[in-house]
Amino acid sequence: MQAFLIVIHTIISILLIIVILMQASQGGGLSGTFGSTATSALLGGRGAGTFLSKLTTYLAVIFLGLAVVISLVSSPSAVESESILKQEAENQSITPGADLSLPTSVPIDDDSAE
Repeated sequence: MQAFLIVIHTIISILLIIVILMQASQGGGLSGTFGSTATSALLGGRGAGTFLSKLTTYLAVIFLGLAVVISLVSSPSAVESESILKQEAENQSITPGADLSLPTSVPIDDDSAE
């Protein structure tokens, strides 16, 4: 299910990029590249801009909604109350009688003192 949602999310993001690039800005955008006369004839002079704006809004809402759903689906189901470090410290066993202390004094060699 998670893989399906990620594929849909990727497709929506690509469509969102294309729709944003197609919108006419001050420089004309890519809408003129894809045949602005056909778009104007199909949607009207002002209709192309409002259609692309609405489509951008819908795709953005779907994009954000899918992002939230994917994060909820991929989160772990059981929340652990202890940290991983505490669990590992409890799992390690210390051998009884092992000398773990550091020496308190450094032995001095009598030959080097002369």
